[in-house]
Amino acid sequence: MPSSTELLQATYRALSALVRDLRPEEAWQPTGCTGWAVLDLTLHLVDDARRGLVALATPAAPPATSDAVAYWRAWQPTAAQDADVAWRTRVRASVAGGPAELSGVYAELVAAVGVAAGRSRPEDLVGTQGHVLRTDDLLSTLAVEAAVHHLDLVTCLDRPGPAPEALAEVRRVLEGLLGDPLPAGWDDATAARRGTGREPLDDADRAVLGASAERFPLFG
Repeated sequence: MPSSTELLQATYRALSALVRDLRPEEAWQPTGCTGWAVLDLTLHLVDDARRGLVALATPAAPPATSDAVAYWRAWQPTAAQDADVAWRTRVRASVAGGPAELSGVYAELVAAVGVAAGRSRPEDLVGTQGHVLRTDDLLSTLAVEAAVHHLDLVTCLDRPGPAPEALAEVRRVLEGLLGDPLPAGWDDATAARRGTGREPLDDADRAVLGASAERFPLFG
């Protein structure tokens, strides 16, 4: 099993290669994140990598108030909040300069996050978005965010998907939120898409999940 730093570095390496390869004509293609275009999502990824870099430089006093699973349980925006974030991101993306400019910024940020993560201890406490997390839990949140949005990008782009270890971490977090294993017939990419509501459950899924099906999506 990779360390949290190795997990994040593998996740970012795969995603950074995709972002680096984006072409100008792909900027406004749709993604698996409803209402978000490729450039919108790329800017969001820049923002999340920046979150990681800031968090790694923001030591926090004990105790930890969240972990790699509970972090997502607390993230329950309303439809209006989602729409507001999407609109604000679209406005910013429209003047961001295009995929080439954002890919350069993203590459610099993820490289810096990787270095900072490597210098941290898993048990160190850091602050992010009102939470106090162990560093290894922070790195998990960054990897999960990146992996899910990597899947979003390849929904309409002919590119390789996320690193296998990143998808395995998404599944681990989703199963932690559910409190039970996800259906064995789902591969990790399917688990990520269905667990986050990007792909609907069918009747067979609902039969396997039983009452737990009503809890989907586990996070969005």
